Amino acid sequence: MKWAAEDGTFPAMGIRTWPPVALAFAFGACAAALLSLWLGARLPAGSDSATAEPTANGLAPGAVSYADAVARAAPAVVNIFSSRMTTEQGPSGFRNPMLQRQFGELLPERARQRLATSLGSGVILSRDGLLLTNRHIVKDAEEIRVVLADGTDLDVRLVGADPETDLAVLKASARDLPVIPIGRADRLRVGDVVLAIGNPFGVGQTVTMGIVGATGRHHLGISSIENFIQTDAAINPGNSGGALINAHGELIGINTAIFSQSGGSEGVGFAIPIDLATEVASQVIASGRVARGWIGVVGRAVNTQVAQSFGLRVSEGVLISSTRADSPAARADIRPGDVVTRVNGRTVASTHELLEAVASAGPGANIELELWRGSERRGARITTIERPLAAQD
Repeated sequence: MKWAAEDGTFPAMGIRTWPPVALAFAFGACAAALLSLWLGARLPAGSDSATAEPTANGLAPGAVSYADAVARAAPAVVNIFSSRMTTEQGPSGFRNPMLQRQFGELLPERARQRLATSLGSGVILSRDGLLLTNRHIVKDAEEIRVVLADGTDLDVRLVGADPETDLAVLKASARDLPVIPIGRADRLRVGDVVLAIGNPFGVGQTVTMGIVGATGRHHLGISSIENFIQTDAAINPGNSGGALINAHGELIGINTAIFSQSGGSEGVGFAIPIDLATEVASQVIASGRVARGWIGVVGRAVNTQVAQSFGLRVSEGVLISSTRADSPAARADIRPGDVVTRVNGRTVASTHELLEAVASAGPGANIELELWRGSERRGARITTIERPLAAQD
């Protein structure tokens, strides 16, 4: 059965249809009219996307540019060069006494001095020369040199460092330096545009762009205290200590590490949130170090599977696996098998949250723990002491 006759009419209805070309033309005209009406409703009053105001160079601006954001931040991002003398031992095989007797001076020296250099980046926090960078860039450095974005060379000294967050504060003898605007890392959302500014591979100041991939990353093995911003903005060797800024040119993180199997950027970089970084910097400037609270427990996060395996009454909290001898927790009768659910009324659902709550309280603080021991809910009052360094350098 034919639905349409050869002359284009529908036999059952006696109605003539539009030719295909005419139909397509009419549909296109209607779509264009509707799009025009929609754009008219969306554009602000007085705006004209086709006649944008020209810039100083006479060119109309593009749809999106971060040049203004970079211009606000880049002058306060510096290149850092540090150096130290190291002792290198010769290959162990050459230390064989028989070889030494037979070949003597032909063998490499057992130990030799070598100048080790490191490059990285930093940000200027104050007009009188306080700078923030990563500790690993300046660790054990005998000489530290800073080069500003305009090429100015500055000698700096180390004010202090915090091994647990891999942050360090430097001081230059200078005045009227450019200062980077400080933003709020706690307002970041996954998907926000961010830009990394630094000195990758020592080629000079470079800007890369990406988005926030995640916040609050921890258990990465980068440092003892972790709360990283993850981004796919390219971060390469030499970017460490540099700025991660938002689209307004405000500092929201200190670029610190990359996850890479090749040694180069693979789209997974990590930055220390500026809220944490400035808190650390304030303590380092005041006393040369950071003092954190500690109670001496080791635990694991509780989830449904863990709760079922251990027959726990709660499915969220931190299951204590051990307590240090003569620690505040041991003196407060905290035992393996206890499940800590709150610290000072604040819910803790992971070991990271428990560590953060105790560490931020500082040494000498009285904290209240809520915990479960079997089917009994209990409370414990503990006085913190200063957290010992997790790793001695």
